[in-house]
Amino acid sequence: MLMPYLAGYLSGTLALAGWVVGLVLGVRNFAQQGMFLIGGTLADRLGYKPLIVAGCLLRTVGFALLAAVDSLPALIVASAATGFAGALFNPAVRAYLASDSGERRIEAFAVFNIFYQAGILIGPLVGVAVMAVDFRLTSVVAAGVFALLTIVQILALPRDHTTRSPQSRPGSILTDWRTVLANRRFVLFAAAMIGSYVLSFQVYLALPLHAAALTTGTGAATVLVAAVFVVTGVIAVAGQFRITSWFRNRWGPTRSLPIGLAVMTAAFLPLLAVPTASSAGRALAMTALLAAAAALAVATATVFPFEMDTVVGLSGNRLVATHYGLYNTVVGVGILIGNLATGALYSIGNRIGFPGLIWLVLIGIGVACTTALQALYRSGSLDRGPVPARDR
Repeated sequence: MLMPYLAGYLSGTLALAGWVVGLVLGVRNFAQQGMFLIGGTLADRLGYKPLIVAGCLLRTVGFALLAAVDSLPALIVASAATGFAGALFNPAVRAYLASDSGERRIEAFAVFNIFYQAGILIGPLVGVAVMAVDFRLTSVVAAGVFALLTIVQILALPRDHTTRSPQSRPGSILTDWRTVLANRRFVLFAAAMIGSYVLSFQVYLALPLHAAALTTGTGAATVLVAAVFVVTGVIAVAGQFRITSWFRNRWGPTRSLPIGLAVMTAAFLPLLAVPTASSAGRALAMTALLAAAAALAVATATVFPFEMDTVVGLSGNRLVATHYGLYNTVVGVGILIGNLATGALYSIGNRIGFPGLIWLVLIGIGVACTTALQALYRSGSLDRGPVPARDR
């Protein structure tokens, strides 16, 4: 609802310089991606529910600040608050879900992804409507949403059964981190999955850039980008259960991961085949773009539930939130580096007259990631740990 329009507000209404806009957004990204491990560690030590509530409350404060301030220091504080809020509740949410769903955690993560994608689909549309009035109103509405969520979580969310007090957890935080880092299978899995996040994130970077290159005028580009998000959102919301069930029944949870990555890799083949509107006509180039978006949506829907389940399995149901925290940090760094490289490659390809360069490199990354996951699968490194029965 709010974040897609923050850059425009900072550079337009507040007339901040480009580097200042980058600083504010960069602080938010670091406060979230860089602090996931802290959030996961606190969740394992203090309990999942308290961290979920704290994250919702902090994001309420952050969004309210964005509506109330316009000085750079205050904007940085507000941006950092919204980012750190995500670092607090994201690992806790995933660990809570894994703990409470018991033997049905794959289905639980599938449901989670349906709501996640529905929010991505609906949120910007609501944001457009509210932005027609004022960005500050958008911030107030977003703060109100999270204030309501905070109250709902306090009243309705059962306290998780794995909650531990600091006194009940032997050893230091550094001991917990060393334990997670010593989990070789988990570290190898996290490293192998970096490529999948680089690929899936292109729906926010390379695909919109390509949509702009295929169209004439800002309005046409906006419509095409919107079509990309509608395609991905509808597939995720309407097809998640069917996709998850089909892959699990046919391939099993661990085998589905490398196959899902292979589908994600193949998603860029239409763009490599039709890299420009002039090569085969504008209509065919747009069709290739939407086909790539659809394939990415199918692949993401395939990978996500099994990926989240595998993290729990590799953790051995111990320090689950800390494992999620480190996992999110690792892939977050990968996304950052991947985005920088993708943007550079897109420009280089156009400059040297080889617009398909970016798609060729992304396919290469996908092949490497798929190969790595296949090797882990064959070695038995992706085998699931014991799944606890649901605690009633």
